[in-house]
Amino acid sequence: MALLENINSPADLRRLKVEDLPLLCDELRAYIVSELSKNPGHFASSLGTIEITVALHYVFNTPEDRIVWDVGHQAYGHKILTGRRERFHTNRKLGGIRPFPSPLESEYDTFTCGHASNSISAALGMAVAANINQDKGEQPRHVVALIGDGAMSGGLAFEGLNNVSSMPNNILIILNDNNMSIDRSVGGMKDYLKRLNTNKTYNRIKFRVSEWLKGKGHLNLKRKNAILRFSNAVKSAISGQQNIFEGLNIRYFGPFNGHNVVELVRLLEQMKDMQGPKLLHIHTKKGHGYAPAEQNPCIWHAPGKFDAETGELQSGGKKALTKYQDVFGKTLLELAEKDKRIVGITAAMPTGCSMSIMQKAMPDRVFDVGIAEGHAVTFSAGLAKDGLIPFCAIYSSFIQRAYDNIIHDVAILKLPVVLCLDRAGLVGEDGATHHGAFDLAALRPIPNLVIAAPMNEVELRNMMYTAAIRADAPYVIRYPRGCGAIADWQQPMQEMEIGKGRKIKDGEKIAVLSLGNIGNNVTKAIAAYENENPGCQVAHYDMRFLKPLDTSIIYSVAETFDHIITVEDGCKMGGFGSAVLEALSNPAAPSGAENMRAKVTLLGLPDDFVEHGSVSELQHICGIDVESIKQAIIQTTTQNNS
Repeated sequence: MALLENINSPADLRRLKVEDLPLLCDELRAYIVSELSKNPGHFASSLGTIEITVALHYVFNTPEDRIVWDVGHQAYGHKILTGRRERFHTNRKLGGIRPFPSPLESEYDTFTCGHASNSISAALGMAVAANINQDKGEQPRHVVALIGDGAMSGGLAFEGLNNVSSMPNNILIILNDNNMSIDRSVGGMKDYLKRLNTNKTYNRIKFRVSEWLKGKGHLNLKRKNAILRFSNAVKSAISGQQNIFEGLNIRYFGPFNGHNVVELVRLLEQMKDMQGPKLLHIHTKKGHGYAPAEQNPCIWHAPGKFDAETGELQSGGKKALTKYQDVFGKTLLELAEKDKRIVGITAAMPTGCSMSIMQKAMPDRVFDVGIAEGHAVTFSAGLAKDGLIPFCAIYSSFIQRAYDNIIHDVAILKLPVVLCLDRAGLVGEDGATHHGAFDLAALRPIPNLVIAAPMNEVELRNMMYTAAIRADAPYVIRYPRGCGAIADWQQPMQEMEIGKGRKIKDGEKIAVLSLGNIGNNVTKAIAAYENENPGCQVAHYDMRFLKPLDTSIIYSVAETFDHIITVEDGCKMGGFGSAVLEALSNPAAPSGAENMRAKVTLLGLPDDFVEHGSVSELQHICGIDVESIKQAIIQTTTQNNS
């Protein structure tokens, strides 16, 4: 690591000779392999962007120049080169560096990038701001958007592209293409045009001519775009092809080898001062430079711990319990085998949500629409409108991108779309951008929705079965990341009564109402409390449904107990606990409501963005781990006795 160990900022990087950069890339790649073998994270994507990362920081004057990342799991090399090498071993750990680039952590991180497809829009805003600020006397700055890993399929990316072509800016978009169908013709003329358009002398002359014409009043934006369209038309006629970027008046260069750092530096040096929007298309390979990751980039996206020398993955031993996502995947296949109306939809996550199980068995009935959550929901609505029963599986934090689609395209018509929200609640090391914190509060106000949360795998199966056989409304079923609670979960499925909870155990004075998988923490907390306090009994109810809410349980508990504790793995503000308080304050409550004497304590996620750490660590911080729930019971008991 002779070069890397002396680089503490991009300024150090820029002191190197260009011919030293390939060795630096090798050292950076080896460092990431070594570190991630011990402290797991997003692996293959960051290995694929080593060369473009080094080239960008070498050519551009960061942090004054802006590099906007799209999907931050590409950016480990960026983190290491921007002063975080010594702390990189804390990546994704509680109190350590964040899992994705964030301006809250470093001035080199220009924007939030946990979710895909936002880089072009954000970078365009920065590029326009740079123009306006330059008019105020500030120094000019370059703005680069680096988009890839499938993010170009997101609708927001196309919205950004559409506006890039319609307003004055000098943005550079780099398309990191590791598996996309954007092809260019090959041959001598195409190579000539490529060299001509990236030749510094050519572009300097072109720029001077355009500035002269502009100074004479002959070249406004409309005429400039017309000339660019004519230039693109000539190139298309010669090459025999056209592409979407040139059609949008964005100058296109490529494709180039994204793993040739010297060539990338040459290209960026020649392009950085070009006027107007331009796009550099590079081909990269996920996992580049590490053979196991190159051979299976899907598994090596986030492989966990592994042997850096052999590439052998460390499984951590056979688990007695099954992941919720696998329970979902196997149950969906089971249901689909019995009902031909059932289809599966996922937004670029067939493996992550285990819809790959049905996809492998029934490829013609599973649709992966790419990173396009809004489209996934509306596409599902179209399927439901004409008689099918779509199970649309999307991570809880990603469904946020489809909020209007749920309201406008699904709920208003009460279409039988089953939205399965994986990774609901705290997800751990991926942090604030990926916690499923807001789905309960966000979806609860929407009319016609049924919102359910299983406490265990059997309830998940029964909720899916109920949604399929009833097919009378849109259903939302949310479940967490990780394993469930029951080893023998493959039991015969039963229809559930909508909006009906269940009593797990009776008690005196204190009743705990829980929603979803967090109820298992409640069960353990109550057992620990009762073991330490013989003779004390705490009641526990698994509410199962947020909407419709089982108000019969709530009113009964409020009349019978002195204190109610609500527990949810979601934000308290507007969530399950809020729904309980609303029910208790409802003027339409049944007679006898005046006798409701219970005080209510809400446990859940705070009105803040929860950072990264293990699930157990974050549950403790948020006060919903076993010990915190037990302490809440103790505190409530003390209040009742005072």
